[in-house]
Amino acid sequence: MTSKHSPASSEDEGVRLQKVLSQAGVASRRAAEQMIVEGRIEVDGEVVTELGSRVDPASAVIHVDGMRVMVNDELTHLLLNKPKGILCTMSDDQDRPCIGDYLRERQGKLFHVGRLDVDTEGLLLITNDGELANRLMRPSYQVPKTYLAEVLGPIPKDLGKQLRRGVQLEDGPVKVDRFKLVDVNQNRALVELVLHEGRNRIVRRLLKHVGHPVQRLVRTAVGEVRLTNERQGAIRPLNRQEIGSLYRAVDM
Repeated sequence: MTSKHSPASSEDEGVRLQKVLSQAGVASRRAAEQMIVEGRIEVDGEVVTELGSRVDPASAVIHVDGMRVMVNDELTHLLLNKPKGILCTMSDDQDRPCIGDYLRERQGKLFHVGRLDVDTEGLLLITNDGELANRLMRPSYQVPKTYLAEVLGPIPKDLGKQLRRGVQLEDGPVKVDRFKLVDVNQNRALVELVLHEGRNRIVRRLLKHVGHPVQRLVRTAVGEVRLTNERQGAIRPLNRQEIGSLYRAVDM
């Protein structure tokens, strides 16, 4: 074990690990102490079992049972339910409505993780953790995104098989990870698609290519983070489990 996680005699050398875990909402101090003794806590890649260990919450990377725990209170992780008609930019020189309008009162530099086109609604992640944002947008990590699309029907029985097999668009092939027919109403259908593609307007272009233009599109999930009952335009902080799942998805 390195010295930076060893018992220290001065508060200047960090905060006791069990206190940091308690303040992060992991467990009570007493329960956190038991977790440390049981070897369930990692700090900067090392298992820590000494109760006197101190850490710097601003820089320590802490995992509990393999799940990243956010202890740096300067990091922000938000979910915005983006309405239709809102530009996916922090500002617009033509004064058109944009997601930055929803974040005016929040301090610090925030990033939107990827984009939703102006007509697409739903889940948009907002953070000031640039590395997390960059990794979530990299195709190599294959973080799945889930969409509900209202399309023109009828839907042929083999459409899901066709989309899972993949189709060729003008900028290359694309295929979905999962496809489900959710509902049918006269000449329209509601379908759910899961894919880890991030190309511009990929869902709309894919469905148009197979003959089912999108009438409405909502992103409902990124990885394990899902829309629940948030009204359009609402913002909420991610909970500890949601934050941990994002870091785990991109190996952080």
